[in-house]
Amino acid sequence: MSPSNNTVESRYSTTDGDTSEVPDRLADTFSGKIVLITGGTGFLGKVLIEKLLRKCDNIEKIILIVRTKKDVEPTLRVEEMLNGPLFTKLLAARGRSYVLSKISVVAGDTSKSLVGLSETDRQTCRTANIIVHSAASVRFDEGLKKAVLLNTRGTKYMLELAKECPNLELFIHMSTAYCHPEEPVLDERPYPPPVDPHEIIHVLETTDDGTIDILTAKLLGVYPNTYAYSKALAESLVTDAMETMPVLLLRPSVVVPIYKEPLPGWTDNINGPIGLMIGAGKGVIRTMYGDDTGHADFIPADCVVNALMLATWDYLRNGCRHKVLNLTTSAELTYSWKELLDIGREVMETRVPLDWVAW
Repeated sequence: MSPSNNTVESRYSTTDGDTSEVPDRLADTFSGKIVLITGGTGFLGKVLIEKLLRKCDNIEKIILIVRTKKDVEPTLRVEEMLNGPLFTKLLAARGRSYVLSKISVVAGDTSKSLVGLSETDRQTCRTANIIVHSAASVRFDEGLKKAVLLNTRGTKYMLELAKECPNLELFIHMSTAYCHPEEPVLDERPYPPPVDPHEIIHVLETTDDGTIDILTAKLLGVYPNTYAYSKALAESLVTDAMETMPVLLLRPSVVVPIYKEPLPGWTDNINGPIGLMIGAGKGVIRTMYGDDTGHADFIPADCVVNALMLATWDYLRNGCRHKVLNLTTSAELTYSWKELLDIGREVMETRVPLDWVAW
């Protein structure tokens, strides 16, 4: 990675005792590239955008497909996003005008036909060299229809858009390590879907909500929630596309706050273990049922982004040596749920006590 200085990140690093310049291969990988990102206003997407703009001096453009949310227009949503603490270091180094000049915002919605893009914006998206599809509903309690239409059909629509990009070099799909619960060991390879994704999309598009609610439990089978189910279906679509497109499938485990850069501990949500820690620290969650000897597999957001950038470099430099990559940590860092909760308790009791505690 490039070392930092007081102004702009350097594209070259030097090793102790060696005055020769060493090229930053990751920065060079994205030099002159147009990167299209879905889910850019989400937790992982924000970290990716910040890293690309801070580390890759000569990146040509980042195109963000953003939907209107709570009556806030896409461009305004991105401008408000840049005001957050995650982007403080980037803005100090590059300046706001530079950052805005590198970002192109288009109004779209992956859950809609043709990604909800106007023809003009679709033409803009067709210029992409690299597509990172990370937009998804991550709610475990999402209704089956909404989860499949967002996560599975949305992936189908994005793959169709990618096929229209004449200069496409790589399509990256962000999946999850938990979408194949029936597998005792998750290998870095594709797995068959629970059902044909095209058929289930059609069924859910044409069936009333009441019937879907009745069928949900049967359709899910061994899947613990609609999120894992819909992501498994999406993986199948991506796997099929590997035959004709340059595709990478990444499977991170539970993505947690930033480990090192640019802001250790940063997050913008209370999903997963963070919500558990805050709930317990506030005294709202006092007991829960579970196996405290079970192992938790978490990976910091910045580690996922680093892995994504490294995987991009490897794919573009060495070809499709790897098409599926698991981004997990438990092979190196293993924590039981009890150990994790003990750490959280110690932090909140001695280092970061919370205010307005209920118990």
